[in-house]
Order: sequence, then C-alpha cells, then structure tokens
Amino acid sequence: MWFFARDPVRDFPFELSPEPPESGPPGPWALHRGRKKATGSAVSIFVYDVKPGAEEQTQVAKAAFKRLKTLRHPNILAYIDGLETEKCLHIVTEAVTPLGTYLKARAEAGGLKEQELSWGLHQIVKALSFLVNDCNLIHNNVCMAAVFVDRAGEWKLGGLDYMYSAQGNGGGPPSKGIPELEQYDPPELADSSSRALKEEWSADMWRLGCLIWEVFNGSLPRAAALRNPGKIPKSLVTHYCELVGANPKVRPNPARFLQNCRAPGGFMSNRFVETNLFLEEIQIKEPAEKQKFFQELSKSLDSFPEDFCRHKVLPQLLTAFEFGNAGAVVLTPLFKVGKFLSAEEYQQKIIPVVVKMFSSTDRAMRIRLLQQMEQFIQYLDEPTVNTQIFPHVVHGFLDTNPAIREQTVKSMLLLAPKLNETNLNVELMKHFARLQAKDDQGPIRCNTTVCLGKIGSYLSASTRHRVLTSAFSRATKDPFAPSRVAGVLGFAATHNLYSMDDCAHKILPVLCGLTVDPEKSVRDQAFKTIRSFLSKLESVSEDPTQLAEVEKDVHAASSPGTGGAAASWAGWAVTGVSSLTSKLIRAHPTPLPSDAPVPQRPGPEGNPTPAPAPDTPMTSGHWETQEDDKEDTAEDSATGDRWDDEDWGSLEEAESVLAQQDDWSVKGPGSRAGQVSHPEHKPLESDWNSWEAEGSWEQGWQESSSVQPPPEGTRLASEYNWGGAEPSDPFAALSGRPSTQPRPDPDSWGEDNWEGLEAESRQAKAELARKKREERRREMEAKRAEKKATKGPMKLGARKLD
Repeated sequence: MWFFARDPVRDFPFELSPEPPESGPPGPWALHRGRKKATGSAVSIFVYDVKPGAEEQTQVAKAAFKRLKTLRHPNILAYIDGLETEKCLHIVTEAVTPLGTYLKARAEAGGLKEQELSWGLHQIVKALSFLVNDCNLIHNNVCMAAVFVDRAGEWKLGGLDYMYSAQGNGGGPPSKGIPELEQYDPPELADSSSRALKEEWSADMWRLGCLIWEVFNGSLPRAAALRNPGKIPKSLVTHYCELVGANPKVRPNPARFLQNCRAPGGFMSNRFVETNLFLEEIQIKEPAEKQKFFQELSKSLDSFPEDFCRHKVLPQLLTAFEFGNAGAVVLTPLFKVGKFLSAEEYQQKIIPVVVKMFSSTDRAMRIRLLQQMEQFIQYLDEPTVNTQIFPHVVHGFLDTNPAIREQTVKSMLLLAPKLNETNLNVELMKHFARLQAKDDQGPIRCNTTVCLGKIGSYLSASTRHRVLTSAFSRATKDPFAPSRVAGVLGFAATHNLYSMDDCAHKILPVLCGLTVDPEKSVRDQAFKTIRSFLSKLESVSEDPTQLAEVEKDVHAASSPGTGGAAASWAGWAVTGVSSLTSKLIRAHPTPLPSDAPVPQRPGPEGNPTPAPAPDTPMTSGHWETQEDDKEDTAEDSATGDRWDDEDWGSLEEAESVLAQQDDWSVKGPGSRAGQVSHPEHKPLESDWNSWEAEGSWEQGWQESSSVQPPPEGTRLASEYNWGGAEPSDPFAALSGRPSTQPRPDPDSWGEDNWEGLEAESRQAKAELARKKREERRREMEAKRAEKKATKGPMKLGARKLD
C-alpha cells in the first residue's frame, strides 16, 4: 500500500493571486494579494522562502511571525492565519496596501487631505504608545515600509521583524543588515557614550520623525534632510522638531506627543479625528451622545474620504440601527453614504434595512423615509415595493398627523411606476378618493389632486375613464381655492387622455363655470385650460382625420412615456398651489374683517362648523383672503406663474409635529390639526371603509345634488335639512346664509354641492342609530316593568331567596 504525504500549502485555506507581488517592505518578505478559498474574500499574504545559509534571517522572520500572531491592537496589522513549513512561511493578514504605494496612487488622484494624514499619523503614534507603554516593546523599524493602509484608509503598523523588549529580556536589538533601514536609526546609536542618557522610546520617536518627513516630502535621501521641515504643516512643525532633536532625552513619549498634537489648534485637532475617535468608542457611549453624533455626522460626510464612509462609517450606521436603537437619526447619513455604493452593494447593505424601517411604528422614521424616498427608490424592485413597502406606506393615508398624510401622498409620485395593477388602480385610488373628499386639510386635498394629475398616465384605460374626470371635477368645487386650481391643472396635465366627446360634454362645462370663480388665480388657469381644449376641438373640427391621432392615448394601456406633458403641466400645480399653501399655513392667523364672510365647511350632520378662535390652528375651511394687502396678492400671483418649479411645499415641519405623536398606530378622531371635535358626532366606521358608497370619484361629478323636483308631489318636511345650508347651493355653506337662488334646470350646468351626498348619508345614518337606541330603551323598560309585576314589591327586612 502506498502512502502519499499531504502538501500543506495545497491544503492551506488561502491561495495566492497569480499577479506579481507588490513592493513590500525591504527584507525577505514578499507581499502578495490573495483570497480565502471558501468565501473569496480578499486578504494579503506575506511570504518568506527559506533559503540555505540564511539561518539568521530565517530566525528574524520566525520572530516576526510570532509577534504578529500574538499582538492584537486596532492600529497594528491584523493577523488572520499563518502557515509554517520547512520551505516557507506564510502570514495572512487583512487586505492592505503599502503606505508608499497608497500615497503615490492618491497623489495621482489629487492627493490626500490634511485631515486624512492627521488621522493616519494619529493611528501610528497610538500603536507605538501601545507597544512602549503597555507592552514594554521597542518596534525598532518605524518607517514608510512598515506602515500599511486597509480599504477604509486606516493606517496599520507592521514590520515587526526587529522588535525587542525594552526591559532587556532576550538581549539587545537584532541586527538588520539592510542599508535602506539603517538610515532611519537615530544618531545616538553610533555614539556609545550617549546611550545611557536616552529614554526607551527615544529611538522609535526619532524614526517617527523620519516617517512624518517622508509622508509630506517623499523618500528621505539622507539624515541631514530632516533639518528642513519642507511641506510639513506649521501646526506640526514644533512637535516634529522635538522628535528629530539631537538630545534623545527631550523626545516625548508617544502618549505625550498625541496629547500635544490634540491640543486646541493642533495638527490632530479636527472633525475627522474626532469622528474616528467617537466611532472607536461608540459601544460605550450614552444613547443621548449617539443621537447627537449621528445628527451632526451628516454635515461632515461631504468632506470625508469615500473609502472611509463606505467601509468604516456605513458598518457603524447599520450596527447602530440593528442593535443600538438609533432610530430615525441614522437615515440621513445612511442614505448619504449609500451614494458611494454600487448598485449591487446597495441591494445587499441598504435595501434590507430600508424594508425593515418601513415596518417600524416610529412616526419620525416613517416620515423621514417618505421624505428621502427619491434617494433609494431606483434600487427597489417591483415585487419588493408591492409586497413589503406599499402595504406599510398606505397606513399613512389614515394617520391622524397631517404631515404624514401629506408626505404619503407625495411619495406616490415615486411609487406609482412600480405598483402593480391592483395596488395602483384599486387600492391607491380608494385612498385618493377618501382624501380628496373627506380630509379636513385643504392642502392635502390639493396635493392629492396634483399627484393624481402626475400619475394619470400610469393608470389603466378603464381607471382613467372612470376616475380622472370625476376627480378633477370634484376638485373644482372644493372650498379651498388652491384645490380648485389643482383641479383645473389636473385636466390640463392629462389632456391627452380624454376623448373629444368628454372634452366637449364633461370637461369644458366644468371649466366654464370657473371663469366666474371668486379667486383670480382660479379664473386665470381656467381660461388657459379652456383655450387649450378649444384648440384641440377646433383642430379636429377642421380636419376630422386627426381624431385618431388626437385620441391615440385615450384607450391605450398605461404608458409612462405619455407622462412628459403631464409632468410639465402638473409642475404648474405644484408651484402655484403648494408654495401658496405653504405660505398660508406657515403664516400666523390674523382676525378677519368684520364684514368679511367666514368660510365654513359642513359638519358631520350637514351643519356649518363654527369658525375657531384666532389662536386655534387653521383648518382647510378657514383660509383668510387678504385682499387689502396688495403686495401679498402680487406675490401669490407671481407664485402661480412659476410653472416649472417642483417645490411641493410642506404642510408643517415634521419634527415639530412628531415630538407630540410618537406612536404610528395611534389614531383617533379629533386629534387632527385644526379639527373641531364634536363628541356627539363621532365618525362612523363605514365612512372610512365604504369608499364605493361615499368616496368614489364618480359621485363628485356624475351624481348632481341639485335635482329637479318631480312634477307631482313634494318632498316631506322631515327630508329637508332645516338646521343647515340648503344642499343645492354650494356657496351657502361658505356664507352662512340660506340659498335664495332658484333651482337650475336639469339640462343646465348647475353647481353641485361637493359634499351634499356625504352630509345626507351621515344624517340618515345618525337618524337610524337614534331610532334603534330609542327602540332598545323602550324594550328594556318593558322588561323591567314585567319583572316587577311578577315578583311584587319587596318588604323591608325581607330576605331574597331566589
């Protein structure tokens, strides 16, 4: 039987790269790139080939192998694995590059910043301090060739071949025998009389001075060149001169040198060094300190190196979110660092965290995710959006916080292209119908209309035909003037999605009614849009063969390519509405003139809701018009003309609102900003769930509330809403006066009350509930009377037996 000896090199779990070795440190070691066979992760492999007749050099290499294996420090080259045979030595470390090669490559790309050099030297001095003060070891080989740089830009101290004990154990320093290394030896080593006067760290601090000179000026030609600081920064020159002074007794301890350079105004006193020091100790920091650090980190990331952000800051951010409960503060720096990642790295590192964040109940985190969605939406695939993100986002439509509802609406601009048929045409339209018809905030109703105009091209043909005309018609009847503007511009944004019949019979009659709107901004946009539709109708009338070309998008499937014109038209709505909306909301309310009518929206039972006091938050029905202030009027008109601006305007600063509402899942009536609460009028659950019955798009247009009474018979007196405004007059709710206008003819384009059906439905439900309660009360009284009659009255002192 034959036995074959196993080859330890072949069985080694790491393999060398076929590329030639890098220019490693002077001496017997050769630096190779390598990788781990199991995972393919990159490593560096130092290889020493044993040669006959070089026993002394082999002993030095084995000593370096042992030292590197036993020394563990963040600023010393990290040992991973090793192999020792009769023919060779292999030392596997983290993937690094020699400092000389790194500086040369960075110089070609523009050079290193001073803050990067300060942190690199800080790490080398800290490693020397660890060796001298904690381990009583002398490195004896500090130079450019003994320093390496990892992928994050961190400097690591290596070259431990000639290390010896400071206490004299094991003899004196080993002989180097390499001229390139001996030029870094201090002058006192050649003078035996001065050796007794030096400190144990004096030689290493001299070599540190040589390293500093080489970092800023290039290779050291001779020791005499140290007298000229050259390009060394002024803030470091004083401390550098202490290192290369002729008196070894004056050279500072490494720890003392760090303290001097970290003093205010010192070379190592900057934001980059402070950030790195905090990250090294982040595990022992208090939660309040971590929160403050992450809040300030985002401002500094722009000036930090890209490799540092990717490989050092990003892992700390992910760890802080996963295990440190850092919350929403990590989002801004996380997405900022994400810009440095490739698409594959982004999918692996950022997207899983984003998906998990959307399931959080923290309001601050949810609203920041919505605000910054444009930074990561391109990395999300459609299955992830539809199954893991959209189901959580839609909860924002029902949130009691107006800022979250507004941000949720805005986020649909980015999510709509990735939504499937059900989520886009059914689920999203249901929530949009509810918001446009029932939301108490005018700006949210306005932005819902704007968003619908932008995403109209993504809807299916049947949904477009059923929704768009009804939705924009409803918006033109909104008491909030910017919402009416948004409705007009919604028609304009989707002008290519309507047939000529719809343009003539449904859209133009609605727009013509707005030409006498009280607000000039509404009238101006109505006239512009009317001219656009009339131009289309006239062109088809002149040349009927153009009909097919004009209506090519009407029955076409959802096509993002047709959204170009819609985007530009909708941009008008964004500027003309949202900037005005933001201005109105952020302004402090002032008392209305005594003769000015106060706009009022119908309450739950159809009655006008009383206007709040001046110190209460403004609701959508209480926006004041300052016609006396001509400057504000001119500014608003100018705002409406900035068509291409894409600023939505913010309902309110999210952080100020979220400070009072921390739980995403808590919702309750009466908690919305500016809403007047009536305990006796609680919203019914069916108002939120039955959108087909009360919140559908068609009811805003197709079912008019002003109906011609039948020729015979009249309505019963109980069917009239005697306590509120007449439903047939949409302006009665705003003026507080009963309607005196005659009912319009059924064939004429009368004005609908955009919430008439809603009020009647609520009144009917409330009346039904009242009757049920009354019937239940009578039944209970009858049962109690029957029970008393069978048992008779109880006597005083009698004992109840049953």
